[in-house]
Amino acid sequence: MVTAKEAAAMDASKYVRYTPEQVEALERLYYECPKPSSLRRQQLVRDCPVLANVDPKQIKVWFQNRRCREKQRKESSRLQALNRKLTAMNKLLMEENDRLQKQVSQLVYENGYYRQQTQSAGLATTDTSCESVVTSGQQNVAAPPQAQPRDASLAGLLSIAEETLTEFLSKATGTAVEWVQMPGMKPGPDSIGIIAISHGCAGVAARACGLVGMEPAKVAEILKDRPLWLCDCRSMEVVNLLPAGNNGTIELLYLQLYAPTTLAPARDFWLLRYTSILDDGSLVVCERSLSSKQGGPSMPLVQPFIRGEMLPSGFLIRPSDGGGSVIHIVDHMDLEPWSVPEVVRPLYQSSAIVAQKMSMAALRYLRHVAHEDTHSVITGWGRQPAALRALSQKLTRGFNEALNGLADDGWSVVESDGVDDVCISVNSSPSKVINCNATFNNGLPIVSSSVLCAKASMLLQDVSPPSLLRFMREQRSQWADSNLDAFFASAMKPNFCNLPMSRLGGFSGQVILPLAHTFDPEEFLEVIKLGNASNYQDALMHRDLFLLQMYNGVDENTLGACSELIFAPIDASFSDDSPLLPSGFRIIPVDSPIDTSSPNCTLDLASTLEVGTPRSRITGGGSGSAACAGSKAVMTIAFQFAFESHLQDSVTTMARQYMRSIISSVQRIALALSSLRLVPHVGIDHTPASPEATTLSRWICQSYRFHFGAELIKSADASGCEPGLKALWRHASAILCCSLKAMPVFTFANQSGLDMLETTLVALQDVTLEKVFDGQGRTNLCTELPGVMEQGLACVQGGLCVSSLGRPVSYEKALAWKVLNDDSSAHCICFMFVNWSFV
Repeated sequence: MVTAKEAAAMDASKYVRYTPEQVEALERLYYECPKPSSLRRQQLVRDCPVLANVDPKQIKVWFQNRRCREKQRKESSRLQALNRKLTAMNKLLMEENDRLQKQVSQLVYENGYYRQQTQSAGLATTDTSCESVVTSGQQNVAAPPQAQPRDASLAGLLSIAEETLTEFLSKATGTAVEWVQMPGMKPGPDSIGIIAISHGCAGVAARACGLVGMEPAKVAEILKDRPLWLCDCRSMEVVNLLPAGNNGTIELLYLQLYAPTTLAPARDFWLLRYTSILDDGSLVVCERSLSSKQGGPSMPLVQPFIRGEMLPSGFLIRPSDGGGSVIHIVDHMDLEPWSVPEVVRPLYQSSAIVAQKMSMAALRYLRHVAHEDTHSVITGWGRQPAALRALSQKLTRGFNEALNGLADDGWSVVESDGVDDVCISVNSSPSKVINCNATFNNGLPIVSSSVLCAKASMLLQDVSPPSLLRFMREQRSQWADSNLDAFFASAMKPNFCNLPMSRLGGFSGQVILPLAHTFDPEEFLEVIKLGNASNYQDALMHRDLFLLQMYNGVDENTLGACSELIFAPIDASFSDDSPLLPSGFRIIPVDSPIDTSSPNCTLDLASTLEVGTPRSRITGGGSGSAACAGSKAVMTIAFQFAFESHLQDSVTTMARQYMRSIISSVQRIALALSSLRLVPHVGIDHTPASPEATTLSRWICQSYRFHFGAELIKSADASGCEPGLKALWRHASAILCCSLKAMPVFTFANQSGLDMLETTLVALQDVTLEKVFDGQGRTNLCTELPGVMEQGLACVQGGLCVSSLGRPVSYEKALAWKVLNDDSSAHCICFMFVNWSFV
């Protein structure tokens, strides 16, 4: 027997055919509110007469179906896009496989040829007649190729261009260069592309193949504008433009690249660039250096640049079947490594660095632009991603300019004080002063008339560059002087130079105002608000002090990539075109370490490295993690200050003292990270467990077993031995201990906990329990915390918490329990966040 209620439910579940007017009304509400409440649905029935005869339950079912269709449509679109990308990637991999097969066949043929030649040479030596020996030798010696002289006419340049095109294509898709996959770069649907570096060829070379969702013409336009995407590019000038066949063009270019460190001079190139369209519709942009070697025109050397040579390189851009473009990028150069000190020579002999700084940088920029074209994204402070990217490029280029200190930009070197650890340069050129002078929002002009830059280079050993800069970014007070922070951030403000330095102070700590996260996981662009000053200083300066800061910390296993922390003082209401004086740190790993007199040598190398030192490989026996034992890196520091010209002597003295103070702080921090192995990505598997840590892990596991009646660690014995500590460190959930104080702070965290809080063991004590939870989480915590102290345990429902960098983190649930010591008294409170992830 069917009840009336069941019959009504059956009637409500029947299929209902809606009229076009009803569908239009429902769709209109769906776009306003995809998941309306019962009251909203009832209001819709009242407001829309066309829905008067529709049961509210049927409207609920319609919205459920509509949401399901929308979800299926998005998933279908995502899968179709992924399928197109996989298809294109599969085509690229098949082409790469064909190229490798050709390369193998060529190597087999050459091997057989050389073996035959060796056998022939052996037979020839058995002949005692002089005539036979001389004849056989003449047959096997090939005359060296002679460069045919060409003139600078269009015909001569076109001949060079055609040769360049042929050689470039043989590198991009052929077997002219033996390519090997770059370590750590595996091709896949989520990878940037197929990255390869050269093996055994002249100079350094890299090749990148990738997919970009843009038309070939737009891709070529972006790639040809090298200063747009290459931050190391100082300038690129088109000296001459000539037409060529196939709607092509020949350009004569003069290119200048900044040096990445103070220990090496900048590079320049005199290039021929040939743009043409192939028979299959592919667009090619290829380049090579022009010199007397090719019989073409040459350009006089420019001081203090070192003339580099670009071997046939360029871009091959083909339309993709699924839309967008397939791109092959080849960068092949001879950077004249003989011209730099031996310690930084590996930077100019590494194909991996060329791949990171040029080939991959081009692909990343293209992908960012393509993403911005298809997604309307507004980030922090209402800025578009393109504006944020322009800000980060502005910071990097300004830092490079100060680092290189070229005379063309108005820089001149100040005489040393007798110690060559710090170099001081001053720029008083009108263009520099005009760029720095502006009017703040209070209407008062800046009064500075010159800019000073203090710079130095250091050698770091057995330290992870990303970890060192991450610590310096999070713990500014460990290396920055608060008095000089005030001067540094306010040197351009009116009348500030008249302020006695002894009266500065009170700038302790910092507040990070997140501006944006760029598309790369380890890149951040943020605004730093320095701690509040005293009332006198606030009245004098009229506003708080801010820094615009960019952090670029790469993965520790990534070859050839440098880590950077660059910042600049800004006004509180800064705009994208505000003047910037960037300062900061850059660390570049050096592949081939050079032994020094001290394992912790961090002196400036400019004056001491010209004298060669014996080459030896560091064994890394004492300190440093397994990941960075024996490794070396060059850190370059540059700080800029705006000042009035009559104060140059005092500002120079202050800048030298500040730089030496920073060098001392970096030495101390690097030594601590090296000796104590406080690197967040390297667990305590490689370190001897301290008795305190082992005891704490035993208390945590025992207390969990006592309160919950279960084992926290099931895979290892938690009886107090070191494996118990290792298992706790590797636990999948975030485990954190906080002190029993009125304002609880964290005292211990396992690897997952450090990852969740985005901090290090050194900086963990600066994170309070209150900062981690959001508003609802703090409410739940206040409710549950007394129960933890009384009953010993509590379970906090899932929600959101916040990392030390302000990123939201979701978790399924959080367990809390009181950790008891051997005397059964409370030692601390332990939290375990289960199934956490960044939102």
